[in-house]
Order: sequence, then C-alpha cells, then structure tokens
Amino acid sequence: MDDPSVEPLIDVGVGPMPPPWPDDPRLDPALLADGDHRNVLDQYRYWTVDAIRADLDAHRAPLHVAIQNWEHDFNIGSIVRTANAFNVSGVHIVGRRRWNRRGAMVTDRYLDVVHHPDVQSLTDWASDAGVQLIGVDNLPEAVPLEGHPLPERCCLVFGSEGPGLTDELVAACDHLVAIAQNGSTRSLNAGAAAAIAMWAWRLQHVSIVSPDEDCAT
Repeated sequence: MDDPSVEPLIDVGVGPMPPPWPDDPRLDPALLADGDHRNVLDQYRYWTVDAIRADLDAHRAPLHVAIQNWEHDFNIGSIVRTANAFNVSGVHIVGRRRWNRRGAMVTDRYLDVVHHPDVQSLTDWASDAGVQLIGVDNLPEAVPLEGHPLPERCCLVFGSEGPGLTDELVAACDHLVAIAQNGSTRSLNAGAAAAIAMWAWRLQHVSIVSPDEDCAT
C-alpha cells in the first residue's frame, strides 16, 4: 500500500456491532458501524485511538528506546512496533526527523515518538528526566547483555543499520551492552537487536509490568 499512514486491511478483527450500542465514550461510532479490523488486542475493539492511548498511558513501562537516524533506516518502523508491544514510555529518534513509518504498522499512533536533532539534545533530555542511556552494540568495550543489570529508568540506544552507534553517542552512554552471538554474521539486524534488548529489560523488571497489562500491537 502506498500510504503508510493508512492501516493495512488484514483478516483480523470483528465486524459491525449490532445496535443498540453501549453508552461508552471510549467507543468509535464509525468502528461500531463498519467493524474493527485493526491489529489491536480484543480488549480495545471499537475503541478510539485516543482512548487506547489513554489506557496505555496508565501503565507505561519506565523504559525508553532511542534510534539514530542518519541514513533513513528502515528498521526504525520495526523498532517502533516492538516498543509499542512492550508499552514503553517513548521512542526517541536522533538525527533526521523523517523516518520510514511503513514497518511501524501505524503503532506510532499509540505511543510518543520524540525527535532529537542531535546527540546533545538526547543527552540533555535524559539528564533532565533522570534516565540512563544504555548503548546496545557489539563493540569491544561492551559487556554482555545477558546477566547485566539494566536500570529501571533507562533508554536503550541503537545505531543505524550497518555503522551502528556513532562515536559521539557511544561517549554519551552510561553503559554499553552487546548481545552474545554464536554464528558467523558480524551483527544482528537492528530491529531484532532492539526486540531482544527490550525483552531483556522486561525480564529484569517484570514486577512492574503486570502480565495483564499488555498493549496493542
């Protein structure tokens, strides 16, 4: 589909709700009338986007994710979608403002996506917010992600596909971690690495993310 802002039609969801409709301000009359085929959890069927966001906001994980966008990286959309799945507090894009939204599958509607023009802007935000920057890259000075304690309030930082984190952002990070690999490839796809790192954070902080507080994907 040519317009990435339009949610693709996929064979999921529910059809129109027969009247009379519930008196619930969270419900979208258009979805009630036409059916809801969005890729959202069943508990959010027929809800407006604003209502879904408000519900997610009530139990956001205190985790952030940042991605450098020097090369219009197509992985950003995938990372945003995964960030929505883990209901993180925000995604931060460092560098170019424009990014490829196709891979996000419109999940950027359900969380904050913040732009930072440069590394200094990201570090200033992190300092003000009391958030530690954790770089994720297979650099010589990085420690294994496995078993490394991740702060509850942190921002996992990823570089562009290929070059990885820039020297400037490496210097700005409080810690560097790497995902152990046993195969022949030099590095993981940035989207895959982000998913692994977010899951690692969740495993360490599962007590603050209730199993029944999953988000729309």
